[in-house]
Amino acid sequence: MTRAIVVGGGVAGPVVAMALQRVGIEATVHEAHAGPAGDVGAWLGLQTNGLDALRAIDAEQAVAGVGFPTPVIEFRSWTGKVLGAVPTSGPDGSVGLSLRRSDLYRALHAEALRRGVHVRYGSRLVDARCTASAVTAVFADGTAEEADLLIGADGVRSTVRALVDPGGPPPRFVPVLNTAGYSEHVPPDAEVGRLTMVFGRRGFAGYLAAPSGGTWWFANPPLTREPPAGEVAGTSDAEWRALLSDLHHGDRSPVLDLVEATPGPLRGWTTYDVPTVRRWSAGRMVLIGDAVHATSPAAGQGSSLAVEDAVVLARCLRDLPLPAALAAFEGLRHERVERVVAQAFRTSSAKSPPAIGRVARDLVMPFVLRRRDPQAWVRAHSVDWDAPAVPA
Repeated sequence: MTRAIVVGGGVAGPVVAMALQRVGIEATVHEAHAGPAGDVGAWLGLQTNGLDALRAIDAEQAVAGVGFPTPVIEFRSWTGKVLGAVPTSGPDGSVGLSLRRSDLYRALHAEALRRGVHVRYGSRLVDARCTASAVTAVFADGTAEEADLLIGADGVRSTVRALVDPGGPPPRFVPVLNTAGYSEHVPPDAEVGRLTMVFGRRGFAGYLAAPSGGTWWFANPPLTREPPAGEVAGTSDAEWRALLSDLHHGDRSPVLDLVEATPGPLRGWTTYDVPTVRRWSAGRMVLIGDAVHATSPAAGQGSSLAVEDAVVLARCLRDLPLPAALAAFEGLRHERVERVVAQAFRTSSAKSPPAIGRVARDLVMPFVLRRRDPQAWVRAHSVDWDAPAVPA
């Protein structure tokens, strides 16, 4: 195998292209958008397991300078009571990073381009056809490209997934909304590097003081019904601010001060996950990242799992022929990623429980967090690049 087509230029796309390059496979990344700008107003965490996977292909330093260490996550109730805290550290003592999504995209694209990876922007896949010896990708501009393998790294609404698994279930609605921003206000008790999660009486939110000044924040208004297409995108800045004011009024937290000091306009989005996919590959096509296991942001693992996928797939293609390499990749990844997706969905669904649930949570959580870190098993994962890929 010498050539691959990568569809999607988010996180998984440029990373898998770099990983493939290390095993002697040339890859072209096709990104539907005009550039790697990402979502303005959104930020995320890149956890130690994701950084470990980047380290396996000598790409960790490409992102180290665009984020900042976030060694601890603290949980508080609506009364201001600290319910507990967990570290973000991995087995080697490294800690997770917080960074803007757009900065992560740009950093990964810049590193891929520096290494000679070819990226085509404004290139949207519309179809793909496999033969026994090749796959041909057809793009919206009328061009076509042939390769040995097509990798779908094109996100939760993946076009490649529809080709790999026609008639498969659609993404699942996660019952919270999302909005986020960068506030000019810094709460008096905020600490740089401490991400504070607030269980409000009627809504969940979080905030993080940035070393450059100001505070990054997000909020998850509950929504039990899936909204019609366009409804959330059409919500105005004033409507978002009114909603957050209503949800967090009376909470002893800085959420409303943060929102008030955030330049507009506020925008929001719905969340969907992909709990299971019947087929990860078909012929000479395979899925990675959000295309095959999109997870709620509650896991804080979407980008990290995508990076893991990219590196593990390259190892499998290095050591095994098709189709054994694709079967091994699924076997090595399937159980882990579906467990993370399921855990994140439960967490999102429980962010705004009724009053009796809040009381129980606030009593139990301090006890639980003193005794174990529920996310330690996720962060402890490490990719051994030099080890041969062995099917699970």
